[in-house]
Amino acid sequence: MKQLIELYRNWSGAEPARVERLAGAGSNREYYRFYSSDSIAAQEDNGVPATVIGVVGTSRDENHAFIYLTHHFTQRQLPVPEILAVSSDEVRYLQTDLGALSLFDAIRGGREAGGRYNQREKQLLVDTIRALPNIQIRGARGLEWENCYPQPEFDQDGVLFDLNYFKYCFLKATELDFHELKLEANFRMFAKDLTAEKSESFLYRDFQARNVMLVPTSDGQRLEPFFIDYQGGRRGPFYYDLASFLWQASAKYPQKLRRELIYEYYDSLKNYTEVPSERHFVGRLSLFVLFRILQVLGAYGFRGYFERKKHFLDSIPPAMDNLRGLLQMNPDIFPYPYMMDMLKRLTELPQFAHIEEPAINRADGYKTTDSNIYKTHPQDGPATFSKYDGKGPLVVRVYSFSYRKGIPEDESGNGGGYVFDCRSTHNPGRYEPYKKLTGLDEPVIRFLEDDGEILTFLDNVYELADVHVARYIQRGFTSLMFSFGCTGGQHRSVYSAQHLAEHIHEKFGVEVRICHREQNITQTLEAK
Repeated sequence: MKQLIELYRNWSGAEPARVERLAGAGSNREYYRFYSSDSIAAQEDNGVPATVIGVVGTSRDENHAFIYLTHHFTQRQLPVPEILAVSSDEVRYLQTDLGALSLFDAIRGGREAGGRYNQREKQLLVDTIRALPNIQIRGARGLEWENCYPQPEFDQDGVLFDLNYFKYCFLKATELDFHELKLEANFRMFAKDLTAEKSESFLYRDFQARNVMLVPTSDGQRLEPFFIDYQGGRRGPFYYDLASFLWQASAKYPQKLRRELIYEYYDSLKNYTEVPSERHFVGRLSLFVLFRILQVLGAYGFRGYFERKKHFLDSIPPAMDNLRGLLQMNPDIFPYPYMMDMLKRLTELPQFAHIEEPAINRADGYKTTDSNIYKTHPQDGPATFSKYDGKGPLVVRVYSFSYRKGIPEDESGNGGGYVFDCRSTHNPGRYEPYKKLTGLDEPVIRFLEDDGEILTFLDNVYELADVHVARYIQRGFTSLMFSFGCTGGQHRSVYSAQHLAEHIHEKFGVEVRICHREQNITQTLEAK
């Protein structure tokens, strides 16, 4: 906070008269409203706005994306806040104050009335949805996509990540029987279809009523929508944002209003780019509506079932209503027979009428089955989905390293694997008796195990590693990599890497190759 005030002082040339912390949103960023010394008088005299917003972020990359995108959108004269000042590390910045009225607050009455929006609220929605293509199409022109965070483009890997998030955080918690490999095969076809059309538009990613601020026009005659919180944006199809906005579970937009807003968006889009036929547009939009609903259910499952947050548990029934309505309206539009059969059975589960206790907390855990609960359909594709299936045998490589010298490279060419940071545990290297020893030496081992922090750390690693190794063996994968880093790559990382390697070899009998990089020590534990 002290550094943020210093940034304000350097920018404005004066101390703030008052600083007010604003309520947080869903991110880890902190927001503050800075008041100048004389409010309106100061603004007129020296050009300093009466109020500005100060932001402190925890992710430099995320901040960089927002700052870059905001500068770019400002140059394109789009309705976004203006960046006023940025710290050298991009952790803190100042932006113009767009006020306190969001679209979410402005249409609260219609939302609380169960979707009965009055004419004023409908007009605000129309103004917002017609403004969306402006930032999607004009905002994409000249944009350097490599500045986007966490990835520059909407792609199949990102889609599959979200679909599996839905599977593991929501679907499995319901105890619904399903064939995981058949579902995965349909997921991959779904991901391929979602990314089939290349697009040069800006995908906002989190386009919702909370991220639209309403600012009075200069004549005070109407409220103009301004956009915020687009730091997760990337290159991608414009359908995504429309689906995200109109099928937001808590908004409860009636279907008639949705149709009207889709028409308004389609009509506005014509002003910025060549549009597909209405039939094609509606078909593509339906794919993204289905994807967005599954994506949201995954988030609600994690926040509700796992983190026990009531707001997200309460959001599940309206999200399921959205899914139920989509399946009833377009029963034949989705060419994924197994997935659609599973989703239909999901909507029929009784617990979504009234959620009392999430299934994940029940004593019997997840319910799975080996029975053939679904008759194979030719469009399902094979019940396998990897070019590595059945190859084997698995070889596990375990590294220790120093963060000062960088993370070890993956020699297999597969990429991925796990990197664990041991620096949160007690460091024996701080004490003279251990400075010339390593994590393989008995005095260091005794120090770490007597302290106990490293044992708790490794318990969590073992739990994660065991599941992953077992799954890779089952699927016939050939390579898996674990790396442990610490300050010098000498004590904690060496101990952790050695013990995980021995644990995996003892439990699974696979070949494990150990490399203590900074100590120039290698070892192979042969397959049993």
